[in-house]
Amino acid sequence: MGMSKRANEAESAGQTGTRADLSMLLLQGEDMIEQLARAHMSWGLGTADRWDLDQTTGLITWTFPDKTATAPAQILGSFSPGSESWLWAWANKSILPAMSRDARRFRDWAETNGHPALAQPEINADVQAASALVAVAVRVTEATGYYKGPGGKSSVIITFGPVTLTTADGSVSTFDISISQGSGPGR
Repeated sequence: MGMSKRANEAESAGQTGTRADLSMLLLQGEDMIEQLARAHMSWGLGTADRWDLDQTTGLITWTFPDKTATAPAQILGSFSPGSESWLWAWANKSILPAMSRDARRFRDWAETNGHPALAQPEINADVQAASALVAVAVRVTEATGYYKGPGGKSSVIITFGPVTLTTADGSVSTFDISISQGSGPGR
């Protein structure tokens, strides 16, 4: 899909901010997601036997045959392709408030920067529009990890921080990355 079409999808959600700003953030966010995916593949993101998210500890855990990977996590929101809807984590009563800090941070940014439609609790969004929302949110929050947790009727979108790898023999290492997009709107 072309960039202008993706920017139009964000606009079609009732966007009142400047298209140029959103287009730039969208491109940067998509680039960040690609860079994050490549970087985190080195420890196995996307190949785990299972994953779990514990809201009480704020940790996401991926389990592999020979290791586990854990990281502090935040939930941005959830996407339901069947109903073509995006629900921000801060608006989901099943998500603990401590797990939706990044989502609230994005909401505050959207309101402050003239994008009130992006700060609505639930947004009508097809796959492409939801992907655009996620890319802009990843960029604004300057996430260092991104995971789309598969689900039955919807997918949960999770950002995460430094990953602690623990091998079967008990050795521990930390995987941390930093992707810079210049001085960001999220800071």
